Amino acid sequence: MKFDHGLKPGQAITNNELQSKFKCAPRGGMRRSLTNNTLVIISDPFRAIYEDRWIGDVFHYTGMGMSGDQIISFQQNKTLAESATNGVDVHLFEVFEEGLYTFIGKVKLADDPYQEDQPDVQGRIRKVWVFPLKVVEQDEIVKIPESIILKKQEKKEREAKKLSDDELKKRAKYFNKGVGVRQVITISYERNPYVTELAKRRAKGICHLCEKPAPFKGKRGDPFLETHHIEWLSNRGEDIIENTVALCPNCHRKMHSLNINVDIEKLKTKAGTEEHKIAESY
Repeated sequence: MKFDHGLKPGQAITNNELQSKFKCAPRGGMRRSLTNNTLVIISDPFRAIYEDRWIGDVFHYTGMGMSGDQIISFQQNKTLAESATNGVDVHLFEVFEEGLYTFIGKVKLADDPYQEDQPDVQGRIRKVWVFPLKVVEQDEIVKIPESIILKKQEKKEREAKKLSDDELKKRAKYFNKGVGVRQVITISYERNPYVTELAKRRAKGICHLCEKPAPFKGKRGDPFLETHHIEWLSNRGEDIIENTVALCPNCHRKMHSLNINVDIEKLKTKAGTEEHKIAESY
């Protein structure tokens, strides 16, 4: 009789819940349960040194062993390598928010395991085993909100800033030989085209924040500025003239990266002043 954990793809549970459901160890990236004849594998960027990645619908999962060359016949590496014939069901979880384990689905080997070079926990280059895995019994893999993927990327970038030049060179050379690609959920906001155009026209080619001319002209010869909502649409800001300004690409990126209060207040004043001028003209 097959083990039924009752989880739906995309459902997130705590570590205690995972341990209780699967009767497995409370820690580790590969957790074997003899009781349920299952292997839980976890991809957790908050704790692991590995760079697991999706390429299309195949998940490339790095085996266990944090120091020195990994051995495919070692503990759960062997279990996963032989999962096509040993009868063990393999269940994949990913961690997108620390402490929460998102169930991706039951997986199987999509191809033979292969080796690649990666740094170990001491930063020494070693051989690891990578297992190409594919979700089974599902129409498609779980789609994750793009914001979560960006949050994970930002965390990795913060960690990279702490590394020495030598360590950074090692990781740049050996990590992610294949480009990680996964499907995500994106939210698209349908903006009012008249508000967008008006914001650009009233800027008259000058960025509302840095007050410098647009850095270049677009294909039609217009000064290239981008519309920005002072209160972001994702934060329930309104798509109205009073909330919209025109920024050069550099300042637009600055607002979405930093969103400093003094800049916000400056843009509110600009938008309010120009809206008052527009109102007086009608």
